[in-house]
Formats: sequence, structure tokens, C-alpha cells
Amino acid sequence: MLASIGYAVAYTGVGILLLMAGAFALDLLTPGHLARHIYEERSVNAAIALAAGFLGQGAIAFTSIWTNATSGFGTALSYTVAFGVVGVGLQVVAFVVLDLLTPGKLGHTLMQVPFHPASLVTAASTLAVSAIIVASIWP
Repeated sequence: MLASIGYAVAYTGVGILLLMAGAFALDLLTPGHLARHIYEERSVNAAIALAAGFLGQGAIAFTSIWTNATSGFGTALSYTVAFGVVGVGLQVVAFVVLDLLTPGKLGHTLMQVPFHPASLVTAASTLAVSAIIVASIWP
């Protein structure tokens, strides 16, 4: 049981680092400080975009752990790190492509306080990229 608790702590630590990396990447893609837009200005758009990134990264981490756990702790942990980093990178690529395909600057749109439908499109894009990565991991 102690080993399982240690694994849970290690996986969770890696998962939190991956969530932070995704949040940092989104923060770099948007003007201002992302957390301030969400918590102080109450931007629903920013919150939707970040929440989708968290859900997508969580799905990638879950799938990496679930499908590789029988290979051993080290292997499963390394798969989680590798696919998590790939996930952050591909979510950034999807954001940039979506920004190029839509009018205006997507980052500015997502920081607006009034709801904007672009936040849902951004969330769907993020989750779709994550689903593709999950499918590539699943045996």
C-alpha cells in the first residue's frame, strides 16, 4: 500500500507540473496575467480556455498512466511526462492555428470579460487535440 501511495504522489506531482506548464503556455499566448483575468476581472472566456486545457491534460496524464502501469512505475511516469509535454506543445500549436484562422487576436478575445463564443471554440479545439493524443496512447 505504501508503494501505491508513493506512486500516487509522484503521478500527481507530475500531473500538477504539466497543468502548470499548460497554464503558463496559455498565459504566454494571451495578453496580461491569465490568473488576474480569471480571478479579479472574472473573465469567463479565459476560465473556459484554461479549464479545457486542464481537462485535456488530465485526460492525457490519466491515459498515459492507465495504459502503461503494468510496464512499471518508471515507464508509466516517463510516458506521462512525454505525452504531457507533447500535449502542451500541440495545444499551443492548435491555439496559434485557430488564431490565424479567425478574425482579430484570439488571445485578446479570450481575456474579455463578457462572454464570447470564441472561448467555446478554443475549448473544443483544445479538447479535440487532447482526444487525438489520448487515442494515440490507447492500445
